[in-house]
Amino acid sequence: MASSSISHLARAKINLDLLITGQRGDGYHLLDSLVVFADYGDEIFVRPSQELILNVTGPFAGGLRSEGDNIILKTARLLQDKFDIRQGAEIELVKNLPVSSGIGGGSADAAAAIHALMTLWNITDKISTLTDLALSLGADVPVCLDAKTTHMCGIGERLRPITFKFPLFLLLVNPAISVSTADIFRARADHKADFSAARILHDEITTLDQLKYILGESGNDLEHDACMAAPVISRVLEEITKSKDCIAAGMSGSGATCFGIYLSIDVAHRQAVNISREFPDWWVKPVKVR
Repeated sequence: MASSSISHLARAKINLDLLITGQRGDGYHLLDSLVVFADYGDEIFVRPSQELILNVTGPFAGGLRSEGDNIILKTARLLQDKFDIRQGAEIELVKNLPVSSGIGGGSADAAAAIHALMTLWNITDKISTLTDLALSLGADVPVCLDAKTTHMCGIGERLRPITFKFPLFLLLVNPAISVSTADIFRARADHKADFSAARILHDEITTLDQLKYILGESGNDLEHDACMAAPVISRVLEEITKSKDCIAAGMSGSGATCFGIYLSIDVAHRQAVNISREFPDWWVKPVKVR
């Protein structure tokens, strides 16, 4: 899209851990997760138009072709209705992240579209009024609006910023498969999995050892069922942890993307090369947490 367009990066969202702490009467699950955001993601570009138009490009555009009503168009219409916007927008989504991969692609896209469209329509002063609208689009959309390290609880509406006092580097690996979040939660319900206890996190995490301890105590409550549904996820985790340089590893969200934590981006790059050489069909991306 032309350089005069407004752009926003839809940063990949990574659940460093994920606890399922309960379920409300309306069916929504209660979550407890330490969430971080990468310096890489999908890209949103918008420019003026009389109507709403969405074009999807990028390496993973094909994964969205079967979608009836993309979340970005739904987001745009909700904003138009809420603020009585009579303008349209031409929107381009550059889909760099795998689809249905546990790293918040759709939610991050919706959040980035909110930011870009509100700038285009000159309503950025209304951003603080969007909590309910964001949550109606998905549990991860509110946290993706801020796209900062966060302790996320409730159904995604209780957000508390967390500060890392050190740089954090990850290697993201997806084995070229999509995983249905709804299917994973159904599997948990079928075998009546126990809920985890909610926990308290300090506002600051001061060392990598402290983070490693936190993740060792928590983990991802969806990992077992995701690995049962897609056994290749276990293989991904094995490949990530083969490296002696991997400090900790886990699965993000409901899968299938997994991550390893490393001391530097160079070390993450070296492991990316090793995995890509053996598994050329896998999506492998070293990132820095912003």
